[in-house]
Amino acid sequence: MQFAHRRLGRFLSLFTVLLVALLAARPAAAAEKPRLRVDDYVIDATLVPAAHKLVARARVKFTALDELATATFQLHNALRLTRVTDESGATLAAERVTQDSTVRVSLPSGISKGASKVLIFHYEGVLLNGDDSPVQGLMLAKVDDDTSYLLYGGYWFPVAGYGTNRFTATISVTVPADIVVIGSGNESAGKPAALEAALAPAPAPVPSTRPGQHAAASKREAASAAPAAAGGRTFTFTWDRPSFPGTIIAGRFDQNVVNAGGLNMRVYFKPNHKDLVSTYAETATREFQFFSLQFGVPMSTMMKIVELPNDTVTSAWAPEIAALAGRAITQKVNYRLLADNIAHQWWGVLVSPATRDDWWLSDGFARYSEAMYVRSLAGESGYQEAIKDMEVGALAYDTVPLARVSSLDTFSPEFQSLVTDKGAVILHMLRWVVGDETFDKIMRQFATQFAGREATLDDLEKIAEQASGQQMTWFFSQWLDSTGAPAFKNKYTVFRTRKGFRVVGEISQDLDLFRMPVQLRIDTDGRSETKRIDVAGTNSSYSVETFGKPRRIIIDPDNRVLRSSPDLRIRTAILRGQQMVQQGDLAESLKEFQKALESNKNSSLAHYRIADVFFLQRNYQAAANEYREALNGDAEPRWVEVWSHIQLGKIFDITGQRERAVNEYRQAVQTNDNTQGAQDEARKYIQAPYQRERAKSGD
Repeated sequence: MQFAHRRLGRFLSLFTVLLVALLAARPAAAAEKPRLRVDDYVIDATLVPAAHKLVARARVKFTALDELATATFQLHNALRLTRVTDESGATLAAERVTQDSTVRVSLPSGISKGASKVLIFHYEGVLLNGDDSPVQGLMLAKVDDDTSYLLYGGYWFPVAGYGTNRFTATISVTVPADIVVIGSGNESAGKPAALEAALAPAPAPVPSTRPGQHAAASKREAASAAPAAAGGRTFTFTWDRPSFPGTIIAGRFDQNVVNAGGLNMRVYFKPNHKDLVSTYAETATREFQFFSLQFGVPMSTMMKIVELPNDTVTSAWAPEIAALAGRAITQKVNYRLLADNIAHQWWGVLVSPATRDDWWLSDGFARYSEAMYVRSLAGESGYQEAIKDMEVGALAYDTVPLARVSSLDTFSPEFQSLVTDKGAVILHMLRWVVGDETFDKIMRQFATQFAGREATLDDLEKIAEQASGQQMTWFFSQWLDSTGAPAFKNKYTVFRTRKGFRVVGEISQDLDLFRMPVQLRIDTDGRSETKRIDVAGTNSSYSVETFGKPRRIIIDPDNRVLRSSPDLRIRTAILRGQQMVQQGDLAESLKEFQKALESNKNSSLAHYRIADVFFLQRNYQAAANEYREALNGDAEPRWVEVWSHIQLGKIFDITGQRERAVNEYRQAVQTNDNTQGAQDEARKYIQAPYQRERAKSGD
């Protein structure tokens, strides 16, 4: 929910791709009805960067959705509970289950359905690496001297109903004096008296199970927090409208304030990126204003663009926050990545999914909003390229219906491909079915009607039917309750008529229940003719009159319908191969890349990805051979050329052939292609040889 799942581009390094595939990473949860709803948090946290330590108290007010004897929350496994009490101060038994990062608190008297209760958690721990992370190996919460980040998905406070349970929060964070803290909501200095009062319950009428336990715990907490509190300062953030204000970022930043068009924009970058502040602020402002015109007023007109360290996800979002890793902050603004994060201020912050099966209403909507912005900026060609990227993800793991994704692990590539990319493609097709004007009306009405609320597919379907005047069950059922996509074939005959020519044909495909309007374009000696054909079932006939003699007939020339094609099969095989590389399964990844080559032996991208695997394996001769095959292939995509030369240069440097290495770097420079900073990379290694990173002991 809090991580913008997307591919930054097919040119990313394998390390970056690993993080990108886990952008939306969050622990898996069983597809079951929630038993409680958190209403409000009051959190008092102290960060001790020198010790990488978090010490915190969290007051959690929740409502039972069923009769409860136990309340279950997610909490980062590196955080140790020192005690859990009720509002009166009575100590409650709490069980730690590390397998799913949960804490189960016993409620001695139980709690009836609809009743509310308050629990106060006292906990602390060292947050330094990804070993105990909710997503194994991926750091989502870290306390460090330069920058600390406590992402909502890192479960740094007791969480229930991740991504679907909207809540309000008051979060107070104490840090060393030279640290700036960024959070969601109204900001104030110091710790409000009301916060202390909320976290200080009355003395417990029931004695502790071990004499002196409360006092000893209190002393330990005070001692743990003392180093940061002494000479430090406190930031408090209050978010009073239910949403997901659970992300905190703290560090030494250059803060810049930009006010434009009623938007309060703040940029928190590190000193090495200070020259890019104005560029990113201007881009973010344009994107925010674009989405405001499209979808209406968001929850807040405050926007904070924050730099994350490179050891975590590439991007993350929260109310009023769009965070980008330093590696994603470059001279050429990745406006698509930024747009996706900002779009979540509507799709996620303003409107959120009611269940995990509805997750695409956030991530898919944000992904398609990104494409809408691309269209406004780069025109139809840029928009089509964005749609093609989404189609790859939509079909890469199309084995589970989108309406049933709760059966998948939320952090899995399958789940993310479906909710993000297939969700976005469904909106692209909905636009085609109802028309541009009606589609824009649907999106705006959906955002307005469900502002500050959870929404379901049924809610969207009702709005689409009202706006279009059409019955839409067939459309949503086809694309959400089913899997697969058609592969169109066309048979036709051309007849000469008195006025010109008539094309009589039949579109066939293999899905018996398929139904969609499909555009047909007939290129002739004169102007092209187009016709919208309702394709239903496996065979649909058509007849089109033309003045000029038909030369070529194209089905769906503007790529408005998700369909299988040889090019798409190649790209989906490559995507699956990349994701297997991320999981460390290099043998299986090579099999997927080979499938791509079977479809197109000339695929530069497939050869390049195979070369990357050999490079990781330090099989440099095989890697060099494949990089050369990539250079001699179909040159799709264009960036393969520049990066193949750079990778060849690295291989020559590693093998002690400096002159040959420099020649490759110079050829890279001559391409004038600066995809993902390729020119800077090549010039750097012209000046100094590439040095292979040494393997750590035990790796």
